[in-house]
Amino acid sequence: MLIPTDLLKGKKILLGVAGSIAVYKSPDIVRLFVKAGADVKVVMSEAAKKFITPLTFETLTSNQVLDDTNESWVNDHNHIKAGEWADLFVIAPCSANTIAKLANGIADNMLLQTALAYPHVKIIAPSANTNMLENPITKANLKMLSIASYELVDTQTKELACKTVGNGAMAEPIDVFWQSARAILKDDFWTDRRVIVTGGGTVEKIDDVRYISNYSSGKMASSLATALYCKGADVNLISTKFEDNLPKDLHTIDVESSQEMLEYLSDSIRIAKKGKLSKASLMSDDQIRLIQKKPYLFMAAAVSDYVPAYAQDGKLKKETLGEEWDLKLTQNIDILNSIDKTDITTIAFKAEMDTDNAIKNASKMIDNKSIDAVCLNVLKDSSSFGTDTNKVDFILPDKIESIPLSDKLSVAFDILEHAKSMQK
Repeated sequence: MLIPTDLLKGKKILLGVAGSIAVYKSPDIVRLFVKAGADVKVVMSEAAKKFITPLTFETLTSNQVLDDTNESWVNDHNHIKAGEWADLFVIAPCSANTIAKLANGIADNMLLQTALAYPHVKIIAPSANTNMLENPITKANLKMLSIASYELVDTQTKELACKTVGNGAMAEPIDVFWQSARAILKDDFWTDRRVIVTGGGTVEKIDDVRYISNYSSGKMASSLATALYCKGADVNLISTKFEDNLPKDLHTIDVESSQEMLEYLSDSIRIAKKGKLSKASLMSDDQIRLIQKKPYLFMAAAVSDYVPAYAQDGKLKKETLGEEWDLKLTQNIDILNSIDKTDITTIAFKAEMDTDNAIKNASKMIDNKSIDAVCLNVLKDSSSFGTDTNKVDFILPDKIESIPLSDKLSVAFDILEHAKSMQK
């Protein structure tokens, strides 16, 4: 997925680096932040400097690294001012030793002093041997940090530097990036709001080796789900295709056929309307509506209009079919008309190649499908599918708002702003 160069424009991120072999991933984290437009500063422990030099980070950030040897009180290069400067503090890697000291308020190096003085949410990406990470003391320390304004980027299971295979490897840089972006871009309107996104072209079985589908890449749906994730929404992406490098903790459901998509979508809508309320089953629908935010559905999937009338098991043989094959198709279910859209804001997507009637056809959907808005994408030909850019007309019952050509993630963020304004 293409990350916009202005995604984190104007944001200030302080990266803490502790002593761990996983520090080799830290420069990649810095690159992702900088490429997304953020201003980055680094604070290092002396143990971290055994693995990597401050010069590496100073070259990447164009900012002086703060460590135990160069703190100054005649300017802003100190553990207090560094924290006041930052919009977000990320510690990656965060060793077991650093975790223990953070949990107990110990501040015997520059990194720990800065963390103790920083009053806002801090993100940590642990890195440790499996036994160290699973040690009851480390687990208790992580629980303590979870109630003290720390958010955890989960470790991963793989071969560790100690040559054993187990849990404890630091998360990949892209996973640290997305969780940091979510922390810094959260929007009160979207935070904890349940949102469902559908995407990709459905796959309709002919036999066990053949199917009917379309050119839809699922990229716009993946971009929408990612933008919603960054805004703090509780997102469920139901799709036949997914972009690479989606946020790791983004909930996804992989489907194939339109029937499978309908089943998962219907279940997801029921869950979205009830929310995560522990006593939801004991409450009336009216009580639930008063407490939770109204959910959204972005229907970006390209559902097949027709499906094979008789899907076959096994492989159909050409010797049996003969020189000509008349494949019988029947009209498919209309998912958008089949689902219960009460109490959920529904925004559909429509692709058109008829430039003269595109807006008219898309506008008709609002009444015909009982939806709230349509995102119209006018295509040139099949080459329009799978690109990294898009432009959309956001069509409401009373107006049309154009979203100019840009990368799909930027377009997704613009769509969310238009969708948000519908509730005002």
